[in-house]
Amino acid sequence: MTRAIAARLGVVAGAVAGLWACASSETPDVGLEALALTSVEPGVVITGTTLAIRGDSFVAAEWGASTLRLRGMAGGRSVDVALPAEFVDYDNMTAQVDADVVAALGATGQVSRFSGEAVIEVVSAVDGETYTSGALTLSLDVATELTPEIASVQTGGLLFVNDAVLVTGRGMLLGGNEGDTVARVTGCFRATGGTTCTPVTEEVIGLQPAAPFSRDEASFRFVPAIAGIREGLFMGQVVIENRHLGGNTIAAAPVAVSYDLVSAEVFQVTPPVASLGQYVMIDGGGFVGGEAGASTEVRLVGTFLPTGQAQGAPVDLLLIPEFETGNRVRYVISPSDALGMAIDLRTVTGTFTGTIQPIVRYQGDMVVGPTRNVTLGIAPVKQVVFIDFRPSYVESLRTFGLRAVDQAIRARVLDVVRDAFRTVNLELRTEPPTDFALFSIVEIHGPDPNNQGLFGYDNSPGKDVNNIRLHDRLGGVNAATQQDGYPGYGGVFIESLMGFSLHPASGESLPGAEQLFDDLFDPFRPDRGEIIVSKDLAGGLPAIDGAVCPASDRRARIGCAVWAMGSLIGTTLAHEIGHSLGLANPFGDGFHNFGDEPNRLMDGGADRPLAERAIIQGQGPADFCEDEYLYLRQILPSSEPADTSPRPRC
Repeated sequence: MTRAIAARLGVVAGAVAGLWACASSETPDVGLEALALTSVEPGVVITGTTLAIRGDSFVAAEWGASTLRLRGMAGGRSVDVALPAEFVDYDNMTAQVDADVVAALGATGQVSRFSGEAVIEVVSAVDGETYTSGALTLSLDVATELTPEIASVQTGGLLFVNDAVLVTGRGMLLGGNEGDTVARVTGCFRATGGTTCTPVTEEVIGLQPAAPFSRDEASFRFVPAIAGIREGLFMGQVVIENRHLGGNTIAAAPVAVSYDLVSAEVFQVTPPVASLGQYVMIDGGGFVGGEAGASTEVRLVGTFLPTGQAQGAPVDLLLIPEFETGNRVRYVISPSDALGMAIDLRTVTGTFTGTIQPIVRYQGDMVVGPTRNVTLGIAPVKQVVFIDFRPSYVESLRTFGLRAVDQAIRARVLDVVRDAFRTVNLELRTEPPTDFALFSIVEIHGPDPNNQGLFGYDNSPGKDVNNIRLHDRLGGVNAATQQDGYPGYGGVFIESLMGFSLHPASGESLPGAEQLFDDLFDPFRPDRGEIIVSKDLAGGLPAIDGAVCPASDRRARIGCAVWAMGSLIGTTLAHEIGHSLGLANPFGDGFHNFGDEPNRLMDGGADRPLAERAIIQGQGPADFCEDEYLYLRQILPSSEPADTSPRPRC
């Protein structure tokens, strides 16, 4: 089991006193200082609607109770309606509209128009004060239920099975607690070359809004259950219905439709070059899957030419991709399928040239589509790492008085980690990857959920020599690690860094605690100095080199605090990623380097002093030692030239 830094420290319960601009104190709750409301959707509201609220500086429930307030006129009278708002992230919240809210907004059997303004109110858990956003001018149509008014249903022309059929009109439902708008499809199908139009059983298919809040445009899939997967002519009618949750079903008038159905076909394959664990997107039409008796396969026939070789080998492979939609399936470059069995995807690169052909099966029927020429390159292994900054990380910055410079600290963290892995084929992401199936996740938290004061911890199972997994998760709880007696929660835990202080807000100082830490952060700690607020950031942050830290004036001190905090988190993060890749001593015993060398990243926690971690006063940045760097270049080969900078010995 990989083990990381195990420094023990009490949890700091950062409390920031103060009020917002409307209050008497000069020190606001910095988390709510920029509270803003920019939109409330949708514009038509019924019983069961979930309102989507966008803005800025929203906070989770533990930091404040949030309310969406609507004030104005509705149904010929003045209204003031308060809806509890639920935190999604710092820019988004939701609020639920029930029958009482609809009635309060004047809808009693007919559509009512609310005209007025909306604000977000938050009662801060930090100082007890109420913070209010600026007012947003808002108009809402409010009703108890909606009648679908259909202007058109797409008809005529060529159609693949599972294609989206466009519906336009008014008054369609958005799903969830509102209920669903559905299409009832009936008619008959005549196969190509046949003479009889055979009646089909009525199918009911849900509509999907064309945009998140669109009630005017939606679509339903022409599912294979309607007419199968073969070519032919479908003739029939579509009835659009609103099925309100717990309420009435209201239908629009039938609309006649007809379609020339065509069989499955591949149009393109992207990207042209992919590596182990990456998705290859296969776009086309007529694909099926996601239900019993439905599957899509693709056949590759051609030649694979390994990089650097003059002659290729013949290839005839049947691959089973993942169904996404009727127009897209995706295939993961994997060592366990036919392609992975044919070549070693970790060590072999090259190019496949040949044809691709879809094979579609549904309820015992099979259709083979036409072939299309395709070229697909196999690239060297890449490790994609999703850095997940959790809400607890953001709020724990209050402990250090640094919440207002969250984004600057994140940028510094990423710079530090990228520098540590320079010329290694590793890529950092701050959003969940959609182009890779195999990627690792490292969560950045505030407190250590293990209650052990850890800076960071790799809770993945076992030492992953040669990085076989590619999909480690350093975060959440791992039951396997709990069972062997080790901490279960992984990630990086920033509140534990307070243990470097000679006077932590709570708990005890670490053996490595020193005045340097307090010189860097005391000016901003809520229990020692003045927290950073928006007025401190006017004109932007100064460009700081760690060599000048700690600084003397407040502006430079802010720059140093950002540099040092970002470096402390970044070096810890790089260390934990190193563990997940099989370091240290990938082919030997132990999880850290033996002994103590200056600026050696995979040394144990006690051998990595504060200045080295913070990259200040001429110490750091810590690096992977010589053998570790060669190992990383071996398992994650890069097209960049090798880095020749001096490295510590192993």
